[in-house]
Amino acid sequence: VCFSHMIPEFTILAAPLLKLKRIRIVTWYAHPTVTRRLQLAHHLSDRMVASLAAAYPYKHDKLTVVGQGIDTELFTPDATVPEEPPSILYAGRLSPVKDLTTLLKAAALLWSKRVTRFHVNIVGGPAVDDDKVYVQSLHTQVEELGLKDTVSFWPPVPMTELPSWYRKCTVGVNLTPTGSGDKVVLEAMSCARLCLAANEGFTETMGNYAEKLLFRHGDPEDLAEKLHWVLTLTAAELKEIGAYLRKNVEEYHSLRGLAGRLISLFEELRSDVQKQEI
Repeated sequence: VCFSHMIPEFTILAAPLLKLKRIRIVTWYAHPTVTRRLQLAHHLSDRMVASLAAAYPYKHDKLTVVGQGIDTELFTPDATVPEEPPSILYAGRLSPVKDLTTLLKAAALLWSKRVTRFHVNIVGGPAVDDDKVYVQSLHTQVEELGLKDTVSFWPPVPMTELPSWYRKCTVGVNLTPTGSGDKVVLEAMSCARLCLAANEGFTETMGNYAEKLLFRHGDPEDLAEKLHWVLTLTAAELKEIGAYLRKNVEEYHSLRGLAGRLISLFEELRSDVQKQEI
């Protein structure tokens, strides 16, 4: 079996020789963009795999969902008590597609409704020079919305330091639309913390709480409503929901589970070849 990860071009270039030698092709692709190269790679592959069904934008006739591969031994809950006042965490790169404006507007809406006992931590930075202008615009919005004492910006941190940020927050927020699969949502839940998301691809993992944890992309009023709900939960309720989410991440998205599902898929395809040779 030949495994191609996020490179449809490799699948296309290698397919003639691989098919001549009867080597099965598995291509991993998780991105909202459908290109002609993806369509051709899909046609040439025996199976397509993705972390979430919603992360694969083309036909699902060959799709196998294998999970995101979260290191659940790194992203673990511990005895850390969430900060007071409750903190809302965004972790990730700062670029327009991440839609931080919706989070800032939601925070301002909470203030307008006299919900003021919370703090927003934004951890991350621009990935490319073009995003520096966007980051500056976020600082300007914070000033204009009167959130200077409510929102704090922090520089990017190594992955090994992320668990401590998740553990001390009350809730994470991810604003990327459906069609991607930001790992931070699953990392936060793996640390037994609630995470609000605009990506409906997380519906299965959120399970019984999906309706409460998913908000409409680009809708600050809906996000503010969901944040208000989280901020009114008791410590016992937060702990109960967090444990449920942690269990689901372990079931659907652990690193061990991802490896096992890929190996099973490879063995299935290899077995098919061997049967045809008999």
